[in-house]
Amino acid sequence: MIDPSAAALRDRLRWRLVAAAATPATGTGEVDPAVTGAYLRGLVADGADALAVLAHTGRGPYLDSRTRGEIIGAAVRTGVPVLVGVGGRSGETGDGVAAEAAQAAELGAAGVLVFPVTGDPVGHHDTVWRASGLPMLAFDLYLRPYPGPELAALLAHPGVAGLKVARLHDAIACQAALAAAHRADRLAVTGEDRMFGPSLMWGAQAALVGIAAAAVPVTAAVLRAFADKEYAAFVAASDRLDRLAEVTFTEPMEGYVRRMLWIAASEGRIPAEYAADPYGPALSEPDRERVLRVLGSR
Repeated sequence: MIDPSAAALRDRLRWRLVAAAATPATGTGEVDPAVTGAYLRGLVADGADALAVLAHTGRGPYLDSRTRGEIIGAAVRTGVPVLVGVGGRSGETGDGVAAEAAQAAELGAAGVLVFPVTGDPVGHHDTVWRASGLPMLAFDLYLRPYPGPELAALLAHPGVAGLKVARLHDAIACQAALAAAHRADRLAVTGEDRMFGPSLMWGAQAALVGIAAAAVPVTAAVLRAFADKEYAAFVAASDRLDRLAEVTFTEPMEGYVRRMLWIAASEGRIPAEYAADPYGPALSEPDRERVLRVLGSR
């Protein structure tokens, strides 16, 4: 059985675009609450129906509790549903992740996105659930995917509202995970920046993607067209999105966060000095020029 609060979040997010927001920061990791707030409001104004903060795109595992609280508060003040990424740190404890979830609940988040774990994922999610009372999205990530039986058991947890699937380039695994979410009557959420259009055709009914950390209308147009069964518009919009994803979600893959921040700065969402990612790989100027060239050709 699904808990009523999880069912409510499931239904609230169906056919909605959740922008996996970045965390604008300087090269030394400085985060300015005013810059962050303006950036998040801009994502909502441009078509994000909800926000996911402090997830992988938002570098949540690297940020301290005070900074996390400021970002959650800024997101909640936009007025849209907010999901908060919890966990993802090397050597983390269940109690530490539960404390992050409790903070999210205290600050008004609608739910949490739980980074994947090995060992006892059901027990881990149950600890988060009992500590916060917030409905959860489970996370099937290509770096730490759940085996089929483990995923089925996780999706049976009453506090799990849905599953974000991000298998990067494994189409078969993506299809299987989306089907598992449907069998469990949970929301099937695509996190597939490089397989966005196909994942909708495979059964995803919502999106939580890092490519919506900037250039939001490009992603929103694909989801809207598919939901409205405007298939000619869907094909055209998917082509635009795929061209942008090709230059942002590419090797080194961890560089996608900085590439999305470059786009955000180019669009005037953040000051240029806050388009750094101190936790990601070094990228070249030709890389930046290629991203912005494709952005300008949409």
